Amino acid sequence: MTSTVDTPLQSDIDSARRAYELDRMHVFHSWSAQDLLDPMVISAAEGSHVWDGEGNKYLDFSSQLVNTNIGHQHPAVVAAIAAQAAKLCTIAPSYVNEARSEAARLIAERTPGELNKIFFTNGGADANEHAVRMARLHAGRQKVLSAYRSYHGGTQLAINITGDPRRWPNDNGSTGTIHFFPPYLYRTVFHSTTEEEESQRALEHLEQLIEFEGPSTIAALILESIPGTAGIYVPPAAYMQGVRALCTKYGIVFIADEVMAGFGRTGKWFAVEHFNVVPDLLTFAKGVNSGYVPLGGVAISPEIAATFGKRVYPGGLTYSGHPLATAAAVATINAMEREGIVEHADLLGGTVIGPALAGFAARHKSVGEVRGKGVFWAIELVRDRETREPLAAYGSSSPEMNQLVAACKSRGLIPFANFNRIHVVPPCNISVDDLEAGLAILDDVLDIADGLVP
Repeated sequence: MTSTVDTPLQSDIDSARRAYELDRMHVFHSWSAQDLLDPMVISAAEGSHVWDGEGNKYLDFSSQLVNTNIGHQHPAVVAAIAAQAAKLCTIAPSYVNEARSEAARLIAERTPGELNKIFFTNGGADANEHAVRMARLHAGRQKVLSAYRSYHGGTQLAINITGDPRRWPNDNGSTGTIHFFPPYLYRTVFHSTTEEEESQRALEHLEQLIEFEGPSTIAALILESIPGTAGIYVPPAAYMQGVRALCTKYGIVFIADEVMAGFGRTGKWFAVEHFNVVPDLLTFAKGVNSGYVPLGGVAISPEIAATFGKRVYPGGLTYSGHPLATAAAVATINAMEREGIVEHADLLGGTVIGPALAGFAARHKSVGEVRGKGVFWAIELVRDRETREPLAAYGSSSPEMNQLVAACKSRGLIPFANFNRIHVVPPCNISVDDLEAGLAILDDVLDIADGLVP
């Protein structure tokens, strides 16, 4: 990072303050009460760090929205975007484009099974929208099953598929979506005491739901391979394999949502690989190019692709496979391969994050459970370990959680917090030194958390 970032010029500070003023006058922020906002200005970023408008440096333990998998300003990706912009900035999706074709090839090579056809979107929400649309047209059915404690995007269908409280204000019960309980042993609804019991009972619940709803009415089941903002609760392999078997048994299209968990985040290219499962459709976004240019997509099985061989697929978008976005994807995937970033993420999870968080759970009475894979972990904070009462109610925050987030920031760490959890989701290529420094800050902040509980 240049010295002008570490020691900002007064003109840089003035520009940041002007940006803040304009933001508060004109920018309408997502998922926010506008009058209550005091957003941080980010003036620069590099690797695993960002700088605010006053020149203060922070370690980004959030990967922004868990999307900067290869960190900020990776030189190979920045150069690829610039080169593509100089060559061809945009072209309609009806034409062949070199960057789009190569991105599709690289993605198809890494998806499980034979998901070899790639439909590009602008992000994860519309990827899930199109996946459901494909499933409904393929199956000739309407209903879609999805899990409680899930998130699939902010557009109309995607938010209705979502299984957390963000759905409620937008749900009028007319989208043909039905929710079920997935396995979540720490907060089991099935009164399970072991992972095996939880998996078996969750599958029995799901099959009963299918039977009572009518298998012939259900087009698709969509499931985050490892749920992200809902809590990074890793499903048992037997459960995921059981879901695959139920979908096959009843002719239901199985959609794996890999928008957050994909592209190295869990220590594999795609999280479904942990479970030896091949879905019929796989959605992706975020890590495919670390969010440098908006991009998402659907990887499609041969059977579903064949449905639209001679039948028009009634869907598309102006920026499908945009050259700048797909050039960024090509550079990102190649950099991840060349630099061993997926393997690095797996190593960090097993040798640094996992052991550190296990230590947190042993030392801090405010920690109810820790869980995750790769660089995709959650620390669940509770008021009481026996009752497992969360430090913030489901669907909301709390003064205590706000205090902990502020404590992280005051120590130079940007956390990812949701409800009663702090997620450990730094870039997949974060250095061991930076990772250990961030974990030490969290350890310190958890001392504060311990003082907030009885």
